[in-house]
Amino acid sequence: MTGKVFLIGAGPGDPDLLTLKAARLLSQASCVVFDRLVSDEVVAMAPENAKMIPVGKMPQCHLVTQDRINEILVEEARAGHDVVRLKGGDPLIFGRGSEEAMFLAEHGIDSIYVPGITAAQGAATVSGVPLTHRGLATGVQYVTGHRQSDKVLDLDWKRLADPMTTLVVYMGVSSIGQIAMGLMTEGLPGSTPVMAISKATNADERRMVSTLSNIAADTREAGLKPPTLFIIGQVVSLYDAQAEPAREIAAHA
Repeated sequence: MTGKVFLIGAGPGDPDLLTLKAARLLSQASCVVFDRLVSDEVVAMAPENAKMIPVGKMPQCHLVTQDRINEILVEEARAGHDVVRLKGGDPLIFGRGSEEAMFLAEHGIDSIYVPGITAAQGAATVSGVPLTHRGLATGVQYVTGHRQSDKVLDLDWKRLADPMTTLVVYMGVSSIGQIAMGLMTEGLPGSTPVMAISKATNADERRMVSTLSNIAADTREAGLKPPTLFIIGQVVSLYDAQAEPAREIAAHA
């Protein structure tokens, strides 16, 4: 019989942040297809006899293309496996879960979404920086700093440069300078605080607080690598650097 594919959000890294449903399905999986950003601790929760298929991608280095990932999911489901497809964060926020679900549907394979804690939620929680806060931010916007096939980053800078909105940038290490310039060009002050948080909720998490005008240089100086999330807005002013000083790597006024 053809199996199902469970498109599961594995959260930002800490296995304790998995939903009960995600943990249960993972513990019962006969086949697990997992991304690079899924932590080793989460992957280790799969059964010892499960078929494990890593399909990690890195910027400009897609060892397994998205087309091939789609094919693997169909092949494993048709082989009778109930497939757990593990994605970092949530499968429907920059996770391409809907693309995979559409491909599966086209090939007669049932898929089920299982939500996960997003990287933004994880970063906000562990750092104590809220994504919304009365008087500082009435809303939040998520954007990706990376475009497919390295296309030009053509974001709506005017809409994003709202001083009363928190902006969260995923996959933006290589483009944070361009993003900062676009926002400042549309009037967002260079003094706007920014937090960069790498590998949020993981044991090797790193944090840096900077400003919009300095964030590109500070990111390079700190040697931050993907996955790094940027939180831009006045809410970052609420960060208490003394809460966990061991994880702070730099602070610039």
